[in-house]
Amino acid sequence: MLRTLVTMLAAATLAGGSLAARSADAAKATTHGCLAGGNGYLRATIRGATSLDVNWHNAEIECDGGPRPDGSGVRVAFAGPRHPDGRRLRLVFGVEALREGHPARDLPTNLTVIFEGEERVFATRGDDHCTVDELHQERVGALGGTQRAWRIVARGFCIAPASSLTGDARILVSKFDFAGIAEFDDPTTAAATPAQVTEQKP
Repeated sequence: MLRTLVTMLAAATLAGGSLAARSADAAKATTHGCLAGGNGYLRATIRGATSLDVNWHNAEIECDGGPRPDGSGVRVAFAGPRHPDGRRLRLVFGVEALREGHPARDLPTNLTVIFEGEERVFATRGDDHCTVDELHQERVGALGGTQRAWRIVARGFCIAPASSLTGDARILVSKFDFAGIAEFDDPTTAAATPAQVTEQKP
């Protein structure tokens, strides 16, 4: 039962196969880790049932992102180095009310922490436990076509813990900062200029 719940939550959190597949293909094609420019990273302080000081650099991680499934903001995900036994830590930030191309402050954020290979998932189950207190976006990649990519740079904190699926363990991510990617694909804005694109909702 726990395995099924972990699988379902992880699949939902990562926004389905299309985003994951696109990110995997991009990683294989560029071999640049998180961002082709070499400037992706994730730092986070985790305490509670597990204590970790995460300090991941671009070449050792994978990242992906895009609109949240319900259109309420943007999701940015990071997968850390894979251990020889297959274990891996993944963090997923769901940033509410974030618009493509716009800087922002004080954004409610949902956080999911997945310990792959251990069948452990922690989630805040809401946007009121964590906050992105500052965020800016930088356009990256080709400017033509229907797909647009942005480097998402953010920092924030959590004031309440994320709970395990069984509710018997908690972790607190007291602070985090990251640079990842979010991709948007909207054929209706393909002919727009970069300045016009930033005014469109995700």
